[in-house]
Amino acid sequence: MRVLALCTALLAASAAAAHDKAGHGVTGHDEAGHGAAPLTVGLPLPLNIGGPFRLTDQHGLTRTEAHPAGQMQLLFFGYANCEQICSAVLPQMAGITAGLLARGVAITPVMITVDPVRDTTATMTTALAKISQDFIGLTGDAAALQTAYDLFAVESEQLFIDPQTGPVYAHGSFMYLLDGKGGFLTLIPPILSDDRAMDIIAGYAANG
Repeated sequence: MRVLALCTALLAASAAAAHDKAGHGVTGHDEAGHGAAPLTVGLPLPLNIGGPFRLTDQHGLTRTEAHPAGQMQLLFFGYANCEQICSAVLPQMAGITAGLLARGVAITPVMITVDPVRDTTATMTTALAKISQDFIGLTGDAAALQTAYDLFAVESEQLFIDPQTGPVYAHGSFMYLLDGKGGFLTLIPPILSDDRAMDIIAGYAANG
């Protein structure tokens, strides 16, 4: 699973400027290095990202892009039993969530699976609970998941099969910040410290 790549400069610049709401023009690139449309960071990004989806959480409940209580959401595409980048990003998301709550900012960490065969409602419940009780894991049938992948510019790719753990997928490392209605706000790259990520998200919450 692979998120449509943006250049490293965009990652650092968009995250750094989002909290301050300052507009600085940068240019994105795809994985082949082709130029993408100019992007303005710190303001609503002119990216065609996000939209309505309908999936099932680890408790068997239907979830859409909107949070039931209107909370902001931190979204990641991965898999609960991933031993690669997910093993770092998912705990980071949990730490950011807890840190923001201490600041009085409520946000829900959400993972949409890229491996629905292993990430069932039963297996996600156990795996995600080990990271945070606040985590929402989403899965669905192939069509429903593909809708979500397309909305967030995610492509499916199985890299290889590990004889011990099963299929290993390439997937993105970005976290997507969504508002309470499921609207896309900005990207949060995992290269940032938890404190910096929390500053960015708190800035959006204050101006929301």
